[in-house]
Amino acid sequence: MTKPTKATRHKKAMEKQKAKVDATIASATLERGVAVLLTGDGKGKTSSAFGMVMRALGYGQRVGVVQFIKGQQLSGEEHYLKDHCPDVEFYQMGTGFTWDTQDRGSDIEAAERTWAVAEAMLTNTNLDLVVLDELTYMLAFDYLDADRVISAITERPAEQSVVVTGRGGGSKLRAAMDTVSEVKDVAHAYREGIAARKGVDF
Repeated sequence: MTKPTKATRHKKAMEKQKAKVDATIASATLERGVAVLLTGDGKGKTSSAFGMVMRALGYGQRVGVVQFIKGQQLSGEEHYLKDHCPDVEFYQMGTGFTWDTQDRGSDIEAAERTWAVAEAMLTNTNLDLVVLDELTYMLAFDYLDADRVISAITERPAEQSVVVTGRGGGSKLRAAMDTVSEVKDVAHAYREGIAARKGVDF
C-alpha cells in the first residue's frame, strides 16, 4: 500500500475543515444586528471598535460613536472621522479621565448627559452601528444604572449592531451580549518607559 504523501494528507485535512466551516456558515440563518463587548486589560479594544466603524462605513452604513471617560485630546481616529466622515454621529464626554477630574458628582452628571446621547442613538433606526467606547467604566463606577443601560442595548432596533468597549462591566452586561472578546495584556511598552506613540496609542 502506497503511503499517503504530505500533500495528500494536507488536502484531506483541508477538505474536512472546509466541510466543517461550510456547515457552520449554513447553520447561521438568523439575520439581525449583533451586540459585541470588547473587554479585558490589554491594549486594542477601542482600536478594534474603530476598525468596525471603518468596515461599516466601507459598506455605506450609518454610524454613531459615543466615548465615555476619554481625555480632551482627540485621537487619530477621531481626527479622521471629523475630517473625512462628517456623517458619523460623534459625541465625546470630554471631561478627561476620572483620576483627572477627581469629582464623583460632576463625573456622574457628565456620564448621565453622555448616556442620554447614547440612548438616543440606540433608538435611532437610521444607525446601522453604534459604538459605546469605555462604557463599561460607567457601570463599574456606578455612574449609570446597569439595568437601564442593558435594556437600551437589548431593546435597540433589530438591524442595529452595537459595540461596547472597556474593562469589566459586570456579568449582566456580558450575558446580554452576542459576542464577547477579551484582550489579554501580555506586555506593554508603557511599563518599559516608552511614551505613548501618536498613530499607535492615540
